[in-house]
Amino acid sequence: MSEFIFKLPDLGEGTVEAEIAEWMVSVGDVVKEEDPICAMLTDKAAVELTAPVSGTVKSVAGEEGDMVPVGSPLIVFEASGAPASQDAEPVNQTEKTSAEAEKPATESPAGDRLPSDSGSGKVMTSPSIRARARAEGVDLTRIKGSGPRGRILKSDFEAYISRGTSPAAASVTSASPKSARTGTTEIKVIGLRRKIAERMAQSASEIPHFTYVEEVDVTALESLREHLNSKKAPGDSKLTPLALLGMAMVRVLADFPQCNAHYDRERNVIIRHDAVHLGIATQTPDGLKVPVVRHCETLGLEELAAEIRRVSGAARDNTASREELSGSTITITSLGKMGGIVSTPVINQPEVGIIGVNKAVDRPVVINGQVVIRRMMNLSSSFDHRFVDGYDGAAMIQALKELLEQPATIFMP
Repeated sequence: MSEFIFKLPDLGEGTVEAEIAEWMVSVGDVVKEEDPICAMLTDKAAVELTAPVSGTVKSVAGEEGDMVPVGSPLIVFEASGAPASQDAEPVNQTEKTSAEAEKPATESPAGDRLPSDSGSGKVMTSPSIRARARAEGVDLTRIKGSGPRGRILKSDFEAYISRGTSPAAASVTSASPKSARTGTTEIKVIGLRRKIAERMAQSASEIPHFTYVEEVDVTALESLREHLNSKKAPGDSKLTPLALLGMAMVRVLADFPQCNAHYDRERNVIIRHDAVHLGIATQTPDGLKVPVVRHCETLGLEELAAEIRRVSGAARDNTASREELSGSTITITSLGKMGGIVSTPVINQPEVGIIGVNKAVDRPVVINGQVVIRRMMNLSSSFDHRFVDGYDGAAMIQALKELLEQPATIFMP
C-alpha cells in the first residue's frame, strides 16, 4: 500500500481554480481506477474527474461548494497498486455522457436498487441527471443503471421516466388549515447557481442597463410560420419564433454594429463583431445556460432553427462543449408561454445587448380607425448605456420591429 495524492489538474482555458460541484465518493470508500470521484465546476462547464488509482479514499479537499486551486491536493488515496501518473487527463463530463448515451437502457423492476462497488450506497450518475431527478421527484435508488459498475446513464433515466414510474408518495402529516408553519429549508448556493448569482450581480453592478420595450404585431409572422410548418412532413421539427427572430436580428445588426459587440474591461476596448454568434438563454435542470449558435449570418432559416434546437438540447442534457457555452456576441432570452408582458433582461457580459421575448397574445388594436384582433408581442431589450446610446438601442428595436411585422423583408437580398 502507498499513499497517492491526486491534485486538481489544469482544466483548460486558463482556469486557476474550480468549485467542487459534487463528491461521488467519501472517506473510506474503496474505488477502482477510472471510477468517477467528483464533478468540478469551472466558469465554462462541469468536468467529471476519475480516480487515477485503485484504492481507499483517505481524505478529500473540502465540501461541495468549496473552491480548489489548480495544483492543490484534491483527494488522497491509500493506493492498492502502482500509482498512475498525476498528469493523466481528466474525463470530461460532456464526452463521457455522450459516449454512454449510445448504450441501451436496461429494463428493471421499479424496486431494483443501484449496486455500489464502493459500499457507500451512493448512486453513480452525472450531476445533470441528479438535478433532473430532484426537479422531477425521482428517487435514483429505484433505477438500475446500465453503465459501468451500475452507473445510471441518461438512457436509463429516460427509460424509467417513459415507463411512467413515479416515486413513492411521501407521507403527509395532516394539519389544521389554521396551524402556523414554522419550518425553514436551507439550500447552499453552490455550483452553477452560484456562478449565475455572481455573474448577475456583477452585470447589474457594473453595467448601467438601458431597457427599452416595444410591442410588435406578429400576426403576419405567425401566419408565415404556420404556413411553413404546414409544409413539413409528419415528425419533422417545427419552426419556432426564435428562428425567425434570429434571422431578423442578423439583418438588423449589420446596420447597428455597436449592439453586436463585447466590452473588454481589462483593455478598455469595445470589440465590434462582423459575425453574429447568437446566445440562446436556456433554462436547464442545472440553471440558466447560454449556448451559442455561431455564424448565424451564414445560415438559412431551417439551418438556424436546427442549430437553436441542437445547442439548446445540448445545454439541457449537459452534453454541450465548453466552446458551445461561450463566445456569443448578443443574446436572446425567452420565457416562452410564461413570457409575461414585459421583462428587464440582464446583459450577458461581456456583451452589450440582450433581447427578451415576451409571450404573444391576441388582443384588440386600432388600425385605420377600426378595432381589430391582432397577434401582439412585446420585445424587452437591455443595452449597456456606456456604449450603446439610448437612441441607437431604440432605433435597432424599431428596425427589428419593422422586419418582424413585414416578415417577407427578412429574406430579401
